[in-house]
Amino acid sequence: MPTPRETILTALHARLSALPATALRGEVLPERVPAVGLLILRDGEPGEPEVTLSPLRYHYQHRAEIEAVVRGTDRDASFDTLTAIIGAAIAADRTLSGLCDWIEAEAPRPVDLPVEGAASLKAAVIPVVLHYSTADPLA
Repeated sequence: MPTPRETILTALHARLSALPATALRGEVLPERVPAVGLLILRDGEPGEPEVTLSPLRYHYQHRAEIEAVVRGTDRDASFDTLTAIIGAAIAADRTLSGLCDWIEAEAPRPVDLPVEGAASLKAAVIPVVLHYSTADPLA
């Protein structure tokens, strides 16, 4: 039986997989970035939970990351479109069908990545905060 953390991350990956860009989870950056763009979901860090007693609950603000990468001659517009699509997908269901209390993305910090002998890539890490509670930090 998967933990709430794994269930939420799997649901977020499924949500990203429905987007036009190729979505991976926990993979290394491939040698070739698809023309439609690439998203890599990183599990991130659950952080230190707040704890309530009676009943015992651990309340997390888990910081996952989405690496977004685009290529091509119009990288700026492609990147802007891709980040807007990610934002819309998150805003469409901020609880991931009730799996978590709230999900929110933070602003990306884009960088241009030079590629020897080819056009550069535009990439950013988009932090995503997943708010959820669980009865056991390991369950």
